[in-house]
Amino acid sequence: MNFAINKERLTQFGLGFVFPDVIHHYQVLTPGVNKATYLMASPFTIAKFADIMQSMAPEYPIIKAEKVEPEVYRVINAILETEQSDITVAQAYLQIVLARCIGKLNLVEKSNVGSNDLIYQTVSYISANFKKKFSLEEMAKDLGVSKYVLSRLFSKTFHRNFNQYLNDARLNYACQRLENTSDSITNICLDSGFESQRTFNRVFKERYKISPSDYRSTCVKEMLS
Repeated sequence: MNFAINKERLTQFGLGFVFPDVIHHYQVLTPGVNKATYLMASPFTIAKFADIMQSMAPEYPIIKAEKVEPEVYRVINAILETEQSDITVAQAYLQIVLARCIGKLNLVEKSNVGSNDLIYQTVSYISANFKKKFSLEEMAKDLGVSKYVLSRLFSKTFHRNFNQYLNDARLNYACQRLENTSDSITNICLDSGFESQRTFNRVFKERYKISPSDYRSTCVKEMLS
């Protein structure tokens, strides 16, 4: 998740929210020089909002300035002034921001956000469904295209096949859980969409050259150093 703010004129502009795995862009239409600050965080640092951000997305991701509570701007300023090492403090501030703002966003399933562009639909579909078991054929049917068209898209656009792309999405999710939670590796494996821990371990080591448990240990050491 990230959201953009203009620090110099913080209270004059709305906040823009980008949820994970949502293709996005922004355009500035006002004259003069505009500066934006991006606050980026793993959804798992936002505690109870993680599941919402993985499956849903704002239909319109901007909250206009007049609808943003003054407290939110004060909290964002506090985040910007927080030392990098005070990660738990920043997490607490981010939860306050989301608690105050998420109710002002009209959230819909990710598959309903965006355009009819097939690339966009493919990214959204995988993002919304990677925890489930499904085949290339089932995905193609849901998107209303042939499996051959979808297979070529994975190959030419993403430079990997369907299974590789799907496993990448599952592994990215699993890594965030390993880094930011104390959940068991078995639960992370199953929640990420893998059918067994053996498969999870094999695919994980193929990509990262390290086991999930060693990956977690390394992350913990880096945080403590």
